[in-house]
Amino acid sequence: MPLTVARGHAWKVGDNVPTDAIVPEWVVFKSFQEMAKHALEIVHAEFAKNVQPGDILVAGKHFGCSSGRAVAVKALAATGIGAVVAETFSRTFYRNAFEIGLPILEVPGISARVQEGDTLVVDIGAGSVVNETSGERFQATPIPPLLLEMLEAGGIIPFADRLAAR
Repeated sequence: MPLTVARGHAWKVGDNVPTDAIVPEWVVFKSFQEMAKHALEIVHAEFAKNVQPGDILVAGKHFGCSSGRAVAVKALAATGIGAVVAETFSRTFYRNAFEIGLPILEVPGISARVQEGDTLVVDIGAGSVVNETSGERFQATPIPPLLLEMLEAGGIIPFADRLAAR
């Protein structure tokens, strides 16, 4: 899979969104499709009901903090979002995203510069975000090459398979 270029509408959440708010406790043992129907409902009631494939989630600082609930990343991926862009991620969420192939970028200051509903273009390979609504362009914190390879492969398992085949 080539490095992702996603284009979609922005959905916004704030700072310090824990994995427990990404996936409510009562749906943790359901299917990922069922979890997706409730993703972020604690902090953004309309997200799971109205998110469209390719849309972009924009968050503030320390997105995915608290528990290391890996299902939170999988539930977000199951919504069909094109990427998650945050000022910073918790380190566990960051690692889990690459391991399952969910495109993410850390972009300092983006939360204050994007409005919900803006149209964004996220280019993971270039590490950039363009807000087509405002015309602003943002540069992300560089992603280590190994993690880019893992993301390009579609996650850690396809990446390991690719390495084994070499």
